[in-house]
Amino acid sequence: MENYFIERDFNNLDKIDKLLEGMPPFCLEFLRGIEQRTSVLTRLGYLRDLKMFFEYLINNTKEFCGKRLSELTISDLNNVTQTHIEMFLSYLRMYKNKNSYVKNGECSVSRKLSSIRSLLKYFYKKNSIDNNVASKVDTPKLHEKPITRLEVDEVVKILNLSEDGYSLTQMQQGFHKHTKERDYAILSLFLGTGIRISECVGLNVEDIDFTQNAFNITRKGGSKVTLYFNNEVADALLQYLDVRSKIKNLPEGENALFLSLQNKRINVRTVQILVKKYAQIINPLKKITPHKLRSTFGTNLYRETNDIYVVASVLGHKDINVTRKHYAAITDDIKRDALTRNVKLRED
Repeated sequence: MENYFIERDFNNLDKIDKLLEGMPPFCLEFLRGIEQRTSVLTRLGYLRDLKMFFEYLINNTKEFCGKRLSELTISDLNNVTQTHIEMFLSYLRMYKNKNSYVKNGECSVSRKLSSIRSLLKYFYKKNSIDNNVASKVDTPKLHEKPITRLEVDEVVKILNLSEDGYSLTQMQQGFHKHTKERDYAILSLFLGTGIRISECVGLNVEDIDFTQNAFNITRKGGSKVTLYFNNEVADALLQYLDVRSKIKNLPEGENALFLSLQNKRINVRTVQILVKKYAQIINPLKKITPHKLRSTFGTNLYRETNDIYVVASVLGHKDINVTRKHYAAITDDIKRDALTRNVKLRED
């Protein structure tokens, strides 16, 4: 698994280098300054957000009109006002990009504000700019979204569907006969361990230990942990590994656990598509993603243990409040469901 994350970081570093070619020189200074406390993926996200912000200022404000992106200097940051940032956040809600409209949700807008705040805070602390106007901008209110997860019967249905493909279209069934063991193993792994999608695609064959029903993963931040799985997940993995061992023309040295139809390591997008394919048939009203399968596992684990700290540990949450927010309400849901079912419309 470690090789996958190293390769991913190198690819993202290449993307950062290409983006920096057209960015203000102070962006490189900023990225170097936060390197020790951020991941490569976070820095790439910051850079993309900042590029969008500065392009907006150049195209929509008199203070920056006519300037070139690569020619902006640290002194230009003193001309950024609170109003500029608020205008940008308002613009993000919906804007036109070529021939289509782009809409950003609350989380996306908040993340871009966070990127701007980080940049201005960094240079303000270095006394390179006079004010940190971003600190005065209110964070957009984040409305609580209903937690989406699969119910027990839906878990059974999606696993059955991935095994037999009974409701797939004729075209989908054509692919299914080549991928059913893989798809069943992936879905079982999500639902049986709560693994993250990046952790799933990064697994190598040698990471799996069937003597302990366990595997090693690299968590966000680089920490190494061991996750355990039950016999159902073990059976699904063994069935898939048997099929995988018979693949012809497998590239030498390809040790990825889950492979694409091109016999290369499966990517995140492919996993997202396969989960969506099966989930839409099971319940078209729910938008089920790999992360929702992870939430489903967390829900079931909490119902079994009633211990929020166990759930946080297994899912790898660093902040217990994140876990509590998503799973502690389950107890109340169970109580409400039980009480509702006892309400009688007619006396016996």
